[in-house]
Amino acid sequence: MEYLESIELYQKSKKTEMKNSFFKTAAIVSLSLMAIGCKKKDDNAPSYNKGNLTIFTDGSFQSVTEALADGYMISYPETHIKVEIKKEDLGFLDLLNEKAKIIVMSRNLNAEEVKTYEERTQLKFTPAKFAADAVVFVVPKDSPKESISMDEINSGLLSENKDFIFDGTNSSNLNFVAEKLKKQPKDLKFSIIPGNQKVIEELGKYPNKIGVIGLNTFSRPYDKESEKLRDMVKILPVINNGKAYNADSEGLRSMDYPFTRVLYFLANEGGFNIASGFIRFSCTHLGQKIVQKEGLQPYNLYKREVQMR
Repeated sequence: MEYLESIELYQKSKKTEMKNSFFKTAAIVSLSLMAIGCKKKDDNAPSYNKGNLTIFTDGSFQSVTEALADGYMISYPETHIKVEIKKEDLGFLDLLNEKAKIIVMSRNLNAEEVKTYEERTQLKFTPAKFAADAVVFVVPKDSPKESISMDEINSGLLSENKDFIFDGTNSSNLNFVAEKLKKQPKDLKFSIIPGNQKVIEELGKYPNKIGVIGLNTFSRPYDKESEKLRDMVKILPVINNGKAYNADSEGLRSMDYPFTRVLYFLANEGGFNIASGFIRFSCTHLGQKIVQKEGLQPYNLYKREVQMR
């Protein structure tokens, strides 16, 4: 009897061990599957270092925006950034309507626009400033005109002669000049040639007209296309209160040139994902070096440390 009882106890013990082993195996498999599932979710989760992003920018800032996008994609090869050209005001509307994650702006938003932005995006209005650019006034290279005064600009943009040629309505150049003159764009009188580059290329057909373009159109110092465009026109210094100011590095750095403008990013993205990562890149050391190579003034200056040995 004792022998049979021992056998029964042994068999029960083995069955219990097998059950425990089965449950342990099932638990391990289940945990493994959960881990794989979590990893897949993590792989697909939004991140600053992978994924797709479209940036809306006015044509006036296309070059610097594309250069920054290229720099970011080199730093983070799993990202793909597309730069899409869109008039400044239209890009802002797309941002409000969640059709864009990030845009480039130059004009200041009014109080109502800031309020709308914060209500629509549920984000605090924090423009990420990254470069000083300028709106410049150009004439054909052989024009006798050597400068232009603020008074000339004011009166000329109210004249039926329409002596000034802009790249279009709703453009950053028009918006910024109107803002600077404390006027509404609709109140100004001007001609249009679509696109900053086209304004330069076709200005020679209208010798008495003055082109109004973004400096970044041809600011790249060693770019052959920029050199070609610069050779076609001359940039007029702007006379303000009897003093001439140029849209050069000093004029931009000090912001003494009357039509200096600060470029900034505005986003509609929560968390630190690709748009936020791109903004941080653009506003810190590597991005600011790219801005400088574009012939613009970096907004954030970094001290160069020299170590004496």
